[in-house]
Amino acid sequence: MDSLYNSGGHRLYLTKAERDAFMGAATKAPRDVRSFCEVLHFSGCRISEALALTPKHIDIENKALVFETLKKRREGVFRAVLVPDSLLDTLNLVHGLKEKNIRRNDHLWSWSRTIAWRKIKAEMDDAGIEDGAHASPNGLRHGYGVAGISAGVPLNMLSKWMGHSKIETTAIYANALGEEQRKIAERMW
Repeated sequence: MDSLYNSGGHRLYLTKAERDAFMGAATKAPRDVRSFCEVLHFSGCRISEALALTPKHIDIENKALVFETLKKRREGVFRAVLVPDSLLDTLNLVHGLKEKNIRRNDHLWSWSRTIAWRKIKAEMDDAGIEDGAHASPNGLRHGYGVAGISAGVPLNMLSKWMGHSKIETTAIYANALGEEQRKIAERMW
């Protein structure tokens, strides 16, 4: 990806307001859908990376999710993404992470990628997010990147969390427009 806009000039990321609306809709979803939505929202992971999560990849002590980075073209490349306590609480509540008989290698969600995509899309529809290129799991991931830049997260840290092999890929998120770009500009003013 080399732009936050597609060839038709349409935005590819969710704005803060859209991300907030998405999370509001997710709170009313079934518990497994809610936990999935929260993982995507708070970690910026790819949909396939979330589907690959198992209880052994949730580091409660360090408050992180450990993802196998699937775009590195080889297996065994992992990254830890710090997440809020509220997400860990949701994951524990929904998936019983602290139970003694939990199967540590089982995936948290048994859905196919297509089913997961449809569930995310349904929550976006419930949130009233206008249809378009941005209204997708990828738009949520890109929104995470824009939110990170807007919050002043150092580019190298955001790059690590998102699993980018090149910092130039992460730098694209600095090209956000609208409220996100205004917040970045206001820090200079």
